[in-house]
Amino acid sequence: MEELVDLIATDASASDVSDKIKDALMAKAAARIDALRPNVASTVFDGEAPEEEEVSDEQPTEEESE
Repeated sequence: MEELVDLIATDASASDVSDKIKDALMAKAAARIDALRPNVASTVFDGEAPEEEEVSDEQPTEEESE
């Protein structure tokens, strides 16, 4: 954050200040996502997935029906 204040104080270009703000926000968001990811993953994937029966679209041939 000090770097951002320094950019503003030294009258840096608006794009540099904007880029620094975006970088800080992205870093903060990434940290929060990384902190919440284990909780969400355990909630979503905690239960066992039900086993699905294999469905075949093929018609039985004469050899299979005999």
